[in-house]
Amino acid sequence: MIYGHSSLFIPPSSQDHIKGVLKAAVVLVMYGDYQCSQSADAYRLIKVIQRQLSVSLGESYLCLIFRHFPQSQIHVHAQHAAETAEAAAAQGQFWQMHDMLFTHSQELGNGYLVEYANHLGLDISQFLQDLSKQAHVDRINKDIESGLQSGVTNAPALFINGTRYCDRWNIKQLIAAMITASN
Repeated sequence: MIYGHSSLFIPPSSQDHIKGVLKAAVVLVMYGDYQCSQSADAYRLIKVIQRQLSVSLGESYLCLIFRHFPQSQIHVHAQHAAETAEAAAAQGQFWQMHDMLFTHSQELGNGYLVEYANHLGLDISQFLQDLSKQAHVDRINKDIESGLQSGVTNAPALFINGTRYCDRWNIKQLIAAMITASN
């Protein structure tokens, strides 16, 4: 099956991990891998842009959605890190864990993951149970499948208002693309 490569196949919904509001002028969907340094760099760039745009255009201007795209064939801890983020999400701490995983993208062994969960004050027993049962694998697989259907082959991948962003990844060009997409 050949999928389209320039637009988002599965539209953003309340099922996604959302920072902002879905009816924002710009909805940015990022497919990422917690062990991928490019994904971590892209996320840091997006956080800077998010701060700048919320100051200049208001907090409801940009909505960020994160979807998992662990590249397990090259990153041995990526899948487990995604499961960690989902286990944290089950306890209402997705974005906190998300930030922690990207901040420490080269320290994703099991001991570190438990340390991060502990640092966030998660119920460790529940957290470990979720991981050992692989309770959130279906959610991650749905994200991966939606990425593949949208033509994503590696992370990071960005979609601005449903259209794949393929230009240079810097603040100036990303903001320009977002402003264009919102008009």
